[in-house]
Order: sequence, then structure tokens, then C-alpha cells
Amino acid sequence: MIEKRLTKTRIRAGIWEGVLSGADARPALEVVLLEQPLPGVTVEPVPDRPTDWAVRVPIPAEVLSDGVQTFLIREAASGETLAHFTLITGVAMEDDMRAEVDLLRQELDMLKRAFRRHCLETMG
Repeated sequence: MIEKRLTKTRIRAGIWEGVLSGADARPALEVVLLEQPLPGVTVEPVPDRPTDWAVRVPIPAEVLSDGVQTFLIREAASGETLAHFTLITGVAMEDDMRAEVDLLRQELDMLKRAFRRHCLETMG
């Protein structure tokens, strides 16, 4: 038996897209946010790939609010979670670890320039 695997390909124009591999028949999928199902999920066959399915999940504007929202993509029959994606909105960037890493990189670049300038001044 082939294991099902859902791989994200992109989010574009408010639609999450991915490819589900390993399903012989069209799977019934559901997407939930805070245990509430979201409408509009589509599953279409990928041409020339009999066990692959293109999955599209529209992200309704009305579910977006400040904070972190995690969407679960599950098999409708079993409830098994195949994938998830997270959106962060309205959160101050200084509270985000990625922002901290970006700030550290900027400071490191500034220190490198200052050190190089110092070396040039003291050598010549």
C-alpha cells in the first residue's frame, strides 16, 4: 500500500495549493480552522499521474484576524491529518523569531563593514 502524502506547492491569490500523492481514487478532503470546516476545497486529477491529485484550498478573508491561524487538511472519512499550513497576521514583527534573526543578520553585516573599515584605516 502506498502512503498518501500531501505536499504544498504554493499559496497564491488567497489559495493554498498542493499535490496529494498515493491515492488511487479521488480522496474526500476537508479543511478545518478552529474545528470549523472551510468551504471550497477542490481535488482534481493531475494529468498523466494516476495516483496524484491537485488540491486547492481557498482561504476566506473572513477567517483572517490578528494572530496565528493553523489550517488542518484532513481526510474526511478517517479524520487523518495529511498536512497543515499556518498564517500569521497582525502580529508585531519584533515578537517573531524570524524578525529577530533578520535583525541579527543586519547587525552582523554592519559589524563586518565597520571591522573591514577599521582594518583598512589601521593598515594604511
